[in-house]
Amino acid sequence: MSDHTESVYRVVLNDEEQYSIWQAERELPAGWRAEGTEGSKQECLDHIGRVWTDMRPASLRRRMESEAVGAAAGQGGRQSVSA
Repeated sequence: MSDHTESVYRVVLNDEEQYSIWQAERELPAGWRAEGTEGSKQECLDHIGRVWTDMRPASLRRRMESEAVGAAAGQGGRQSVSA
């Protein structure tokens, strides 16, 4: 006879701010840290669904923001030249 108990999970994220879940009793793999939320698998997945609204890795978001700022700054004093 098996004693079925529901596992406790924790929400984890990496340096790129990508989320996942991990069983709470297991040691976290390298590069991942606990986000602070623990509960059932579904509770953790529901939390991730609420907080992880931008799936792009953090490095890509920073690069795109930097490029957007640079483009906006470059257009500040320019005038369009017609041929």
